[in-house]
Amino acid sequence: MTAQAVLRTGRLRLVPLAEEHLEHEVELDADPAVMRYLGTGRPRGRDEVSALHRQRLAEAERVPGLGFWAGFLIEPPGPFVGWWILGPVLGPDGRPAVAEAELGYRLLPRHWRRGLAGEGARELVRHGFADLGLRRILAQTMAVNTASRATMAAAGLRHERTFHADWDEPIPGTEHGEVEYAITAERWAAG
Repeated sequence: MTAQAVLRTGRLRLVPLAEEHLEHEVELDADPAVMRYLGTGRPRGRDEVSALHRQRLAEAERVPGLGFWAGFLIEPPGPFVGWWILGPVLGPDGRPAVAEAELGYRLLPRHWRRGLAGEGARELVRHGFADLGLRRILAQTMAVNTASRATMAAAGLRHERTFHADWDEPIPGTEHGEVEYAITAERWAAG
């Protein structure tokens, strides 16, 4: 099995998510601004984040090379920025689709509006196509999440569809639907 690679950009070091990153995830998921467009739209407590952390770690076992990455600024050394995911797209049977992955990211608000989400996302897109041989990468968010949509576009993904998901607990904005952005290996290679 191919282990997740450590990735670098001009400002970020992306390392495979590990046990020692739990406290960072607790801080991230406890922030109401971070969680505004996710799940129930409410911050998560430590127990819930701990359970999700185990699921996130297990993601790296599903498809070689895919998983979650914890992102840290290179300069000044060390500060945690957030996490990125390049995870398998699951088919109706629950099995990973061949050569496809889903891109995602979550950053602490103090690192917003600095281009870091897009910088990490572009590196994961590059990694997915150049290193892992993926054919397609997609990302989804709520239609009203304009910041995330801008990050998807900055990473080279294009809007492909708007759809309405079933929410157990709808949060403000769900009435406008969800959007899916995607990029293929061919389009990425063409620049």
